[in-house]
Amino acid sequence: MVAPAVLIIAGLRLYPLALGVNFSFTGDGDRNGQNVGLDNYAALFDDPLFTASLRNVGLLVLLLPVAVAVPGLLATFIYLKVPGHRVYRSVYFFPAVLSPVIIGAIFNLLLAFDGPANSLLGAVGLGPVDWLGDPDVAMYAVVGVHIWATFGMGLVVFLAGFATLDSSLIDAARVDGASLPKVIRHVVVPGLSRTIQFVVVTTMIGMLTSMFGLLYVMTGGGPEGSTYLPEYYIWFQQGQMSRPALASAASTVLFGVMLVVGMLQLAILRRSGRED
Repeated sequence: MVAPAVLIIAGLRLYPLALGVNFSFTGDGDRNGQNVGLDNYAALFDDPLFTASLRNVGLLVLLLPVAVAVPGLLATFIYLKVPGHRVYRSVYFFPAVLSPVIIGAIFNLLLAFDGPANSLLGAVGLGPVDWLGDPDVAMYAVVGVHIWATFGMGLVVFLAGFATLDSSLIDAARVDGASLPKVIRHVVVPGLSRTIQFVVVTTMIGMLTSMFGLLYVMTGGGPEGSTYLPEYYIWFQQGQMSRPALASAASTVLFGVMLVVGMLQLAILRRSGRED
């Protein structure tokens, strides 16, 4: 019964993965097809663009709690049936059905130096911000747009988790006079621990592998390479520089990062299972 699925995974996933890893040890250009050992990996970590992309991965890890907290809090408000919660559910999910290209084009207009965002800042007496042209700001702007565009899926997962939560615990906390922050901290978060773990890992993987469209449309990796991520670097080396072996090495590194995230998730789930 399991054999067909195993064969599909092995043929369409594991075999191409093995080919890619093997290809990463070969050369590009004049050394095409020759075994070059770890030269490609040495070139990666000597490349400022690639090291910048890894630093941005660290930034994504730091911003991950925000990306998880946004759908979690909104799902909590919907579950508690704030006025208009049925409308909010549809509105919150709407960005998830839009193409990253469309979202990027919209926010290019909104975040332009003379766009509505800076006009609003000017109306309250604040100076304009070069959202997409300042190397210290651009990555935060793109990640913020990505969080807005994708939190609808996390919202759906959290709402599914709330369906398994014992509502009597929340009612008891309210009767005891617990404030909303205390209800979230002491009832909601422990009750949705597994859901939170799942959303953390899927959100992190999405941030590592699903931001290419936004980066391409909004910044093109700039300014000064400040918005490069590994997936964008892979595309640049493969499609623009015609260095597929180096791109394969970068893909292998990205796979390693995602594997570590997955292994950590498995460890957390096993630990939670033993505690349960």
